[in-house]
Amino acid sequence: MNLDYSQFLNMLPEVTLMAILVIAFIADFCSAKKEGVVNTRSWFNPLVCVLMLAHIAINIAPVDAATCFGGMYYTNASVGVIKTILALGTLIVLIQSKEWMSRPDTSFKEGEFYMLVISTLLGMNMMVSANHFLLFFLGLEMASVPMACLVAFDKYRHNSAEAGAKFVLTATFSSGVMLFGISFLYAATGTLYFEDVASKITVSPLSIMGLVFFFSGLGFKISLVPFHFWTADSYQGAPTTVTGYLSVISKGAAAFTLCAILTKVFAPMVEYWQTLLFIVIVLSITVANLFAIRQNDLKRFMAFSSISQAGYIVLAIVGNTAMSTSALSYYVLIYVVANMSVFSVISSVEEHNNGVVTMNSYDGLYKTNPKLAVLMTLALFSLGGIPPFAGMFSKFFIFMAAVKGMSLDTTMGAWAYGVLFVALINTVISLYYYLLIVKAMFIKPNENPLPTFQSATSTKLALALCTAGIIGFGICSCVYDWINAASLL
Repeated sequence: MNLDYSQFLNMLPEVTLMAILVIAFIADFCSAKKEGVVNTRSWFNPLVCVLMLAHIAINIAPVDAATCFGGMYYTNASVGVIKTILALGTLIVLIQSKEWMSRPDTSFKEGEFYMLVISTLLGMNMMVSANHFLLFFLGLEMASVPMACLVAFDKYRHNSAEAGAKFVLTATFSSGVMLFGISFLYAATGTLYFEDVASKITVSPLSIMGLVFFFSGLGFKISLVPFHFWTADSYQGAPTTVTGYLSVISKGAAAFTLCAILTKVFAPMVEYWQTLLFIVIVLSITVANLFAIRQNDLKRFMAFSSISQAGYIVLAIVGNTAMSTSALSYYVLIYVVANMSVFSVISSVEEHNNGVVTMNSYDGLYKTNPKLAVLMTLALFSLGGIPPFAGMFSKFFIFMAAVKGMSLDTTMGAWAYGVLFVALINTVISLYYYLLIVKAMFIKPNENPLPTFQSATSTKLALALCTAGIIGFGICSCVYDWINAASLL
């Protein structure tokens, strides 16, 4: 069989990521020093960040719809936008990681960290572009295995090894459940191509079992309730930079994939998966918000916040319209900048507080580090949906997409509006627990607050980019117009 290598031109995002991987590997191999010698490669992080920026610049332009390798791989303008958003979030993670990677106990692993992050992003890109269940599963594993290594990256510090073990066990179990569901779908339809499954699938016991098991497996990846139990422990034990990456980029890629597969493959069973989504969304938003209020460890706090945010992300899929993809993409973009801003502050405080990330550490932070306190507040306000920050607009579009085309006269419409009401109530609850951090920084007294410290230049740059996004993405309508135009092509 002759392979048409010109097909790789339609896979430009993956090709450029592979080029970055090769360059990072060669740079790490050629500049590595002997064991026991402190390796200060101040140029390494800027090199990888510049390469990632070039990757974004090359692939930000909209592309025409195309398929590769027998139709297993698919891309279009909307998929390109999704990959750009994921790459932008990864760039922020790489910038933020410089201070952490400069420590003597991690600097010798700097090259491995960058290669694992980029490998994970490559797997996510394959997931998003999959048009066949086999390619989708391969992409999922390409993303999950390096992520497990990242979670356990600081295996001798804190609870990183335990977090990695829990992540591996959960990822293995969820992958098995998902494969079980895919096998049911294959038995029901005799194919694994998305379009062919959609054309042949009928409401039968095999199809329903396939839908339930597939959704359960992907629900673990997105950490939706009741598939969320691993999240808090893994987030708490993982390095803070990895926690931010796991909570934003990984979750966003899984949500994009879930939206694509539900709307493409399970379109004939829309009433079944909409009902499933209604239940999971209400549980995720409500349970996570109630548990977040009780947390004292800030990384566990943000873990439950991310579970709640996952419920809002999936809410966009309920409407099953063209607006769903636009609202989902915009929400993830805003979530990337807001959540990474919070984790940038957490990482900076952790580095200057002997690794402690409890809520009490932030008491009186405004008195000694007012800039960090203000930037943290802006990010939390955006996550809570307070105007005029971008988070308010992202929630608005999510709510619109959820009930687009729905009528209260129908059963599904009544359910959709009921779920939307629960989401609105929970928005108020989430605002309450986000304000607990603001209260600690600005109001709660502390006789021994954290001393004044200077954050690393890389952290300042990451915070500047995130804050600009929190403010600018809500004001500049061209950002949503760009996403919406791509989804309509």
